[in-house]
Amino acid sequence: MSTYIDVHIVQNIPPSCVNRDDTGSPKSAMYGGVKRLRVSSQAWKHVTRSFFDAHLDREDLGTRTKRVVDILAKEITRQAEDLGNGAQALAEKVFNATKIKIKSRGKKGEKASKKAKESRYLLFLSNRQIAQLAELAVESARSGEELDEKEIKKIFKSENSIDVALFGRMVADDADLNVDAACQVAHAISTHAAENEFDFFTAVDDDKSRAEEREDAGAGMMGTIEFSSATMYRYATVNLDLLHENLDDGEVTIRALTSFIEAFVKTMPTGKQNTFANRTLPSMVVVQVRDDQPVSLVGAFERPVLKSDTEGFVAKSVRKLVEHEKQLEEAFGVKPRHAFVVSLEDCEGTESLGERVAFNVLTDKVRDAVESRLPASE
Repeated sequence: MSTYIDVHIVQNIPPSCVNRDDTGSPKSAMYGGVKRLRVSSQAWKHVTRSFFDAHLDREDLGTRTKRVVDILAKEITRQAEDLGNGAQALAEKVFNATKIKIKSRGKKGEKASKKAKESRYLLFLSNRQIAQLAELAVESARSGEELDEKEIKKIFKSENSIDVALFGRMVADDADLNVDAACQVAHAISTHAAENEFDFFTAVDDDKSRAEEREDAGAGMMGTIEFSSATMYRYATVNLDLLHENLDDGEVTIRALTSFIEAFVKTMPTGKQNTFANRTLPSMVVVQVRDDQPVSLVGAFERPVLKSDTEGFVAKSVRKLVEHEKQLEEAFGVKPRHAFVVSLEDCEGTESLGERVAFNVLTDKVRDAVESRLPASE
């Protein structure tokens, strides 16, 4: 029986443009017959990984890049300086042995020998895997023996980093090297109808404004920025058993889970952040531990929250979330084993969602709830 950890968030986002489409407009989606503000799952996963970079050890993390040959070559050189001149070719051999296609990257007309090599798509490797691949390459160069494809694949399949285990890895050239993502993140949408607005701005040319001649006293630049604001529902779920399978270590699995919860709650996509200073913390966080299946509560907002003269969207959104969760329990019997609530709102019925806690003890509560559900260490 699998264990799932669902994270539900209601968050108020002021005027901002944290996630743009190809035209520069805030992303949107139709839901419940009305237009909603949307922030893509990719945007929140990216800033979650950035949070990991700042708060977790480098050894627990990975690197997602096309420039895997360069990265591996640098690690080979770090481990064996005398192999520095041939490190690039040695690194390329490692990836060729796994059938991962490598292409040349460089300016048109540049000599092929001077062009850098990269994979044809982003490749997600843990820093431990990079170090072990370098060790294998150095041993091969020292002994003169050919690289063993089975040993390389063995490294790819072990020592996954926390971010690789959570968000997965796809290797188009060899599906056997894929890592199934233990975490799923939904696109965040506003709980109510939301329209975009335009900010007309001008920028002053400082030197021109100080000049004695004023015949050209207009703005040095002008334009418009599209923005929106909304109360949003955010959702993510983590398959604890798959996370443990990807990491093969109970303590690291718990660290990955609690780090993800903290990062997902605290982060905000950084689009136009300097322009809008839109950083907020959630109005409500609900973490549920389930042993049946993941359950999103987005259905609470299929009928959009309506404007009120007496209260804002946050309070009404929280109340609708509480009501919907209760309906799901009564209709389907999908009651979580444990649930914890961090809330700024004291809406009636909030206590039915779970134990009320402060955020600084939330991850400890989750740890205590799930630790016994992990396989015993051998």
